[in-house]
Amino acid sequence: MTHSTLFGDTIRGIRENLRREDRRFSLRQVAQRIGIEPAYLSKIERGEVPPPSEATTVRIAKELDQDPDVFLAMAGKVSGDLQEIIRKRPKLFAELIRQLKEAPDHAILRVVREVRDGDW
Repeated sequence: MTHSTLFGDTIRGIRENLRREDRRFSLRQVAQRIGIEPAYLSKIERGEVPPPSEATTVRIAKELDQDPDVFLAMAGKVSGDLQEIIRKRPKLFAELIRQLKEAPDHAILRVVREVRDGDW
């Protein structure tokens, strides 16, 4: 499954589930609120075009009450703020990410908490 297909299928599924409860989540209304053409959102949902820009992806995620970082990952993108952080120390962050690649979630969460709460 390509990034376009996974991204589009996910967006469509979430939006259609929300629409069952709230008509404001029609394709046309969602597109209008995030500032894109309904035809473009339809093509995104069907995987006919590559995932949109970071800004549009983030607006879609927020509109659907989803995590923007998760949507960016599905779109095959990394947020600009994370790219900037990595660019400052590329070797260290590359090594950190590679070391955490096989770690279970609980171990990664422990590292995050230690860094967040640590007394440096």
